[in-house]
Amino acid sequence: MKVDDFDYALPPERIAQHPCEERDRARLLAHDVGANRTEHRIVRDLPSFLRAGDLLVVNDTRVVPTRLHGRRATGGRVEFLLLEPAGEERWLALANPARKLRAGERIPVQGGRLEVTLVERTTAADGAPGKEWIVALEDPEGRRSPSELLEEHGSVPLPPYIRRDAEAADSEGVAREDRARYQTVYADKAGAVAAPTAGLHFTPELFARLDELGVRRAAVTLHVGHGTFQPVQAEEVTSHRMHFERYTLSADVAEAIAETREAGGRVVCVGTTSVRVLETCADPARPGHVLPASGETNLFLYPGRRLAVVDALLTNFHLPRSSLLFLVSALAGRERILELYREAVEREYRFFSYGDAMLLYGVPDSPASSV
Repeated sequence: MKVDDFDYALPPERIAQHPCEERDRARLLAHDVGANRTEHRIVRDLPSFLRAGDLLVVNDTRVVPTRLHGRRATGGRVEFLLLEPAGEERWLALANPARKLRAGERIPVQGGRLEVTLVERTTAADGAPGKEWIVALEDPEGRRSPSELLEEHGSVPLPPYIRRDAEAADSEGVAREDRARYQTVYADKAGAVAAPTAGLHFTPELFARLDELGVRRAAVTLHVGHGTFQPVQAEEVTSHRMHFERYTLSADVAEAIAETREAGGRVVCVGTTSVRVLETCADPARPGHVLPASGETNLFLYPGRRLAVVDALLTNFHLPRSSLLFLVSALAGRERILELYREAVEREYRFFSYGDAMLLYGVPDSPASSV
């Protein structure tokens, strides 16, 4: 399979720049894979497609506001994206623009509420200057920990296709919207630089309706990394190498999946990140079951790799030629998914992180159909 085979035409105006006014009123393209039948609904209608005994698996990672905007002493703007901790109050960070920055430079960010000190630039494998910096965060007034100030004043690290200039990102209204809406209502464990976007559609009221229906819920953790936005560089799908991301699946979740299997229910994943955790932890001795585990995963799923645990998937619409589009195609096939995407474009669905949703269910060879 060629990566180019997963391309599709998407008008720029179909890329959602802001979330739906109400989370669960986003549109829902619900597709029964086995029956090849599609319905066009809203996310609030999700209970119509689930039943008592099903298990909804969500990713409870929490996005850390790690994007910082500042100005150098020369007046030039600079943006930092903190990627991962690198010691006490130190981070590995991407800097843009990086070319003129110098070690030891101190740059006020977020309107002077924080200060970034450039400690040292990383070195690439060929010995050339790397793209990242080790930076230290400081409170200019020395009163509060930089971590507290980061949580309070940092900007949400939105995907590059959501357009926010530095002023908009720091303006009170836009920043407040993004902080609230680029985070699931059940976010718990801090560590992600990107949201598990299928979960953005859920509300406490929708969960209450699912509870009444008898749909159970379990949470895994996968801290979405910056690599999720990196384009696929390989020509062949199978030559692509995924980035590593930290995950946890508890014994309680493994037990909940076992109980779901025994009762004849389905395992319904909210988002591709939940899929990757479950499939990473698949029990080779018991089809449809998982083993508790934690660590790092770079599991790569694509058409031809049958899913061992997941029966259905609620997900957003993904970028052309992306690893997420490969994963979704593993459930329904490349041609079917691209056909559904073309229909979504024609019907003016909203795409990507702040966009609408797709439900894939009724997969003929899913684990629920074979255990």
